[in-house]
This record gives sequence, C-alpha cells and structure tokens, in this order.
Amino acid sequence: MKLKFFPLLLSSFIIFCVSGLSSRAYAQDAVVADKIIAKVDNYIVLKSELERAYLEYLSQGKMNSGMTKCKMLESLIVDKLMVAKAEIDSVEVSDDQVNGELDRRMAYFVQQVGGEEKIQEYYGKSVEDFKEELYDRVKEDITKQTMHHEITKDITVTPNEVRKFFRHIPQDSLPYYSTEVKLAQIVKDPKPNEEEEQVARETLLDIKKKVLAGGSFEEFAKKYSQDPGSGAFGGNLGWMSRGKLVPEYEEAAMTMKKGEISDPIKSDFGYHLIQLIDRRGNEFNSRHILIKPKVSDGDIEVAEHYLDSLRTLIVADSIKFEPTAKEESDDQHTANTGGYFTDQSDGNIVSVEALDPTIFFTIDTMKVGSVSKPIRYRKQDGTEAVRILYFSKKVAPHVANLKDDYLKIQQAALNKKQGDKVSKWFKTAKDDVFIQVADEYKDCGILDD
Repeated sequence: MKLKFFPLLLSSFIIFCVSGLSSRAYAQDAVVADKIIAKVDNYIVLKSELERAYLEYLSQGKMNSGMTKCKMLESLIVDKLMVAKAEIDSVEVSDDQVNGELDRRMAYFVQQVGGEEKIQEYYGKSVEDFKEELYDRVKEDITKQTMHHEITKDITVTPNEVRKFFRHIPQDSLPYYSTEVKLAQIVKDPKPNEEEEQVARETLLDIKKKVLAGGSFEEFAKKYSQDPGSGAFGGNLGWMSRGKLVPEYEEAAMTMKKGEISDPIKSDFGYHLIQLIDRRGNEFNSRHILIKPKVSDGDIEVAEHYLDSLRTLIVADSIKFEPTAKEESDDQHTANTGGYFTDQSDGNIVSVEALDPTIFFTIDTMKVGSVSKPIRYRKQDGTEAVRILYFSKKVAPHVANLKDDYLKIQQAALNKKQGDKVSKWFKTAKDDVFIQVADEYKDCGILDD
C-alpha cells in the first residue's frame, strides 16, 4: 500500500471510530473551518457531520426511506441527548469496554495500512497517541449504544406487524436487491508439524529469557506477537473475566503471581507467552505474545485430504453439510450457523456483492446444490486455511418481497418500532438538558412539543 493513500484511510478510520458522533468541547479546533449547528449540554453537532450522515443514509438505500436533513439532524441530537442523559442517570461505560473497542478498531486500522510503523512513519504519532485522542469519542459511541439498548430492550415485532409494515411501504420505495445466494462453508486450519511447534516454543522461551534479563515485554510483543488484536498495543488485553479467553490461557493466568511470566502455553491459536499484570477475584489483567507455528505445504495437503473425504460423504448423502459444519469447521462464526454466511439481519441469504471476490468467482462456476472441491485461501490474519463451499440457493435480482426478504423486512420493522420508542423518549427527556439549535434549522421543529 502506498503512503499517499494514508490520509484517506485515516479519515475512514476516524469516521469508523466516531460512528456519527462529533466530539465534546475539545472539538472546538475543528469549528474554525466548520460550524456548530446544535448543542446538547456539553456536546455539539457540526454541519459537516449532518451532511456526511445524510449522504451516507441516502447511499444505503434504506427501506422505508423518507429521511430529510431535518430528520437526520434530530437523529444526531437524539444521539447527543442519550450521552448527556447517561451522565444524569449514572449509566456508566467502563474503561475496559472503551479500551477493548479501541483496541479492536485500531488493530483493524493497523492491519489495513500495513503495520504500526507505517502510521508512526507518516503521521509522527504512535498507535497509543491515536487511541488517546479518540478515547472520548469512542466512549460517547458506546454510551449512546448502551442508552439505546436500555430504551428499546423490550421492543419486539410480531409476524403480523412485519406484514403490516411491509404493506405500508409505497411500491416505488421498495428496495431493489441484486443477486443473492445461500452459501455455506466448512473450514479447516492446517495443523503444523511438531518441528514447527518446537520452533514456536523456543522462540517464546528466548523472548522470556530476554525479558527476565531486563527487556521490555511490551516492546517484544509489538515486534513479534502474531495476535493482530493486541500485538500493536504491547500485547495488552486489559481486564478479563472468566469465559472471555480460551481455557488454556485463563487457567495459566489465574494460577500465576502478579508480574510472573509463563512458559509457552498452547491453545488453538498457537503458543502464548503470558505476563500477569494484576488479578482481582475472577478477573485478571494480562498481556501476551502469540507465536503461531508455521504450516508447510504438506500440512495444508493433510487438511485438503480431510475436507475432500468429508465432501465425498456429503455428496453421497451419507452425512449432511449443516451438522458437519457445526461439528468440523474451524471458523466459529459460520460454524455456529451450520456453515452459512449471514447478513446484518442474521439472515442466511446474502448479496453476492458482500462476498469476498475469490468466493464470488468460485461459485460463479458452480451449480446450485453442489459442493466445491477443497480450496486454499488466506484468512484475514494472514494465515492459510482450506475450505469447501456449499452453494445452496440462488435468488435472482428482485424488488423486496416478504417471501424472499422476510428477515430484512422484519429488521426494518423492528428498527421503525424502536425509532418510535426513542422519539417518545426524546419528547420527555429533552426537558432534562440544555438543547440549542441554530437559527437556520429552527423551522425543522425539532424542539417543538
């Protein structure tokens, strides 16, 4: 990736982190070139934020569209009100939640640009500097989500409400869906041989020796750890309760002394060198260095042969794809759904436009109902794996209808009902805080009773 694309990537990352929320008073530096159009206690809405949110909404072609800039501004003000009311109602978001989300988002960004050193090289700022700058904004985002959940957690929709919602959508406003497919996979991660596992163990033992001699665990983690979610942050995982990490890791961490460094601990992810920072009850704070043993072509071939044997049984109808995926697949996200890829509404009919290009070109040559031969591919973390694909169904381009798109329509109906509940909440909650709207938006009637 060339350096000249970094500003665009960072801009996208900032939007990703902020998720539609402008900052608090510390955003005043940006006001020189922008304009405040609303204030909710200590929180502001910028005109550029409104324009961006409105254009993004239009580009998504959402069902039951009819969004205006006035409605979008009201939505942004409601977001700010949720954050302000959370302070009044003592709805708290923990530092662990914020740091965990920041780590996830920063890890994604670091992976996209090709490494932490590229960020440091171009911007003169470290990942930690960016995390510090974005902390308050991400905290607002999580706080808003928490308040929204509290307001709408009891809202559900019945099948009758879904049908009624659909009937009230004007025909010319129904969304048009491109080709969609029902597609499942069984994934196998190649198992490394004993020689490579020994190399991983010795690498971690060597690092442990250097740390005990005075080296920095965090610096070694940044340099060597193959965990994309924590490596860039010195291996720090923050406070965790039981059940959040793999059992082997938790068992080691819960039996260690404060400051102690473990020997290499094996899990499904590879080998961990763990340092316990602190522990309180059933929670612990730790950092780790992950080394994944390398896999050879021979190891990949073993995985291919295994999947080919499963495919033979599936094609012969001796076993079924869905239960086999749940039992055998190493991709937990799709394994839990019987191997099926899902969309944002958790439906298993997905647009071909959302598929990885390699998957799209594979199924383009397959017949509906067929199972592919084993296919090698590279996962997001850079490791190689093998999978077989089951092309279950193909849905031609069409206008939204209840038969093919029930789950999408159900989600849209739920969103509408939740939105109505939030609107009712806004009418009463707005009297609890100071809200001011710029004169040019007074006609929107946002604060009218």
